[in-house]
Amino acid sequence: MAPRKVANPRKSAANYRKNLASYKKKLAYDKKRNARPEERADRAELNAERRRRGVYGKGGKDMSHTTNGRMVPEDPSTNRARNRGRKPV
Repeated sequence: MAPRKVANPRKSAANYRKNLASYKKKLAYDKKRNARPEERADRAELNAERRRRGVYGKGGKDMSHTTNGRMVPEDPSTNRARNRGRKPV
């Protein structure tokens, strides 16, 4: 099932709703990036930790890598907003 659309989207979501070409370019880039072996390994590690803690598939907090290598639960909006000021590698 597709995620529901919020009534009042944030800036980037509003921009992508207005500019379909830009949104398609973003989807193509995301598809390529998420297929990288290091991205897949990182995602698998976080999913395994959520399964271990018994919260996988139930919504709630994300697992977040800290600077010292630990994994801690963190609010999804905070976790996913980190490091957005720099260009992707």
